[in-house]
Amino acid sequence: MIHLSGMDASFLHLETPESPMHVGSLQLIDLPPGYQGDFAEDAKKYLSGRLHLASVFVRKLAMMPFDLANPVWVDDDDLDLDHHIHHVIMPRPGTLAQLERLVGRLHSSLLDRSRPLWEIHIIEGLQSGQVALYSKMHHAAIDGQAGVAVAKALFDISENPAPIKVPRANRRANSSQLGVAELASAALTNTMQQYVKLIKSIPATAKAISSVLMPVSETTGQRSFELPKSFKAAPRTPLNVSITNQRSFAGRSVPLAEIKQMAKATGTSLNDIVLAICAGALKRYLADYDCRPAKPLMAAVPVSLRSEGNTDLNNQVSMMLVSLATDISDPLERLAAIHDSSSEGKKLTGNVKAAIPTDFPSLGVPSLMAGLAALYGRSGLPDKLPPMANVAISNVPGPSFPLYFAGAKLATYYPVSIPGHGMALNMTVQSYNGSLEFGLTACRRAVPDIADLADYVVAEHKKLLGLVTARHGDAAAKASPAAAAVAPAAEPAPAAARKPARKKTVAGKAAGAKKVAAKAVRGNATRPAPHKTATPSAKRAASLN
Repeated sequence: MIHLSGMDASFLHLETPESPMHVGSLQLIDLPPGYQGDFAEDAKKYLSGRLHLASVFVRKLAMMPFDLANPVWVDDDDLDLDHHIHHVIMPRPGTLAQLERLVGRLHSSLLDRSRPLWEIHIIEGLQSGQVALYSKMHHAAIDGQAGVAVAKALFDISENPAPIKVPRANRRANSSQLGVAELASAALTNTMQQYVKLIKSIPATAKAISSVLMPVSETTGQRSFELPKSFKAAPRTPLNVSITNQRSFAGRSVPLAEIKQMAKATGTSLNDIVLAICAGALKRYLADYDCRPAKPLMAAVPVSLRSEGNTDLNNQVSMMLVSLATDISDPLERLAAIHDSSSEGKKLTGNVKAAIPTDFPSLGVPSLMAGLAALYGRSGLPDKLPPMANVAISNVPGPSFPLYFAGAKLATYYPVSIPGHGMALNMTVQSYNGSLEFGLTACRRAVPDIADLADYVVAEHKKLLGLVTARHGDAAAKASPAAAAVAPAAEPAPAAARKPARKKTVAGKAAGAKKVAAKAVRGNATRPAPHKTATPSAKRAASLN
């Protein structure tokens, strides 16, 4: 048996019917030219010979008596592939919008905890002639980085993969039916080890907290109490509400070379560019609902705690808060402000990274956490408490080369993630074979028109690329000659709300920057309107309801 860490188990304990805690991905697959076989059967045969390459596919949970402590992983000696691998045929015409709605529905249901915590759906009938592959796995088993390792088990780097040796059978009688005494003994032993680790970590934890809350002044050299700048409430938006179990999803792709080109030209990071694109898209989307907060939106950004080369199939992640600077109209000034906020967040996380626990004593924790999670969602508190963050934005590095599944090439690799109470939208990005793949997952009630937001992501990418090219033309043209043809596009403003934007000085790189686009609308925070302002895409939004 393998004990779940405190962080891994927390994804089980915090799961409710409204908040499934699984992550997934959606791939569009190009079939080989002239293919005439049964791809669903070929895929199932392909998978059956590879699942042993990642333990998440062949192990399940053994629960502790009365949920007194975290469960353990045990081998599943009777894996039923028909339960985990499903064949779906899309109704005509099989558009991308239909596929996205299907993925939203498939992502809404909980995984069966009596079996290994994963599902794969092979989806045929697409208008494009492609096949789609949707998979989901519980977050208790993997995080984003570990998910990349799982992809190595599912996919190959060649359309003609080398044969994989079948593992030798290693059966253990009644492995999934461990005795009560055996489970209780394991729980007590593991709890004692966790307490020892916790006690040993106290000095490092205290030192880290002190460095954050009692920093040394650069002028006096003395320590004084000071809350980090990121520790402030975010503005309330239609995204910060209690959620249902229904999901909406949309995926979009942009060229990775253009993202890297913008980062190099502006002296920022790839992650800063992603945050700036998301910020612009969110600003436009919320404006459709007449929501224009005076305070900047805040993003919760996962930060990996893994050492280099670590691919263990568990969770090693923390979170930092980054300002999206949506109170700044100029996209380049906004990017500079995001870069400053992100740099501060990384510095803060670096100071406490070594002291952040990924394991902690679990005796009595499962029932307590599960009860609190259910109470939080059903009490309506997410609709009343000021949010710490408005949206979750994650950037996961992926393979820079093409992958193959059962001899067919993957055309796209969209991530599908987890929204939560008080944060109804998750924007996860993964790089794949020269593209940056945006996967937007949300509560369908809070964000029914997620396709509009996804389209805004692509539009904001083009807009920022045009502005960067205009400002840093030489460097941009060298990185991507096609970028020189992209012209900056001004964001249209509703006539009733056209007011002069208040000038704002931005620290660091933003200081002294001149505006290169027409001023965007910037008004006081208003109460979100119950109905969206009419837009050209209103019909598509209505079809998602």
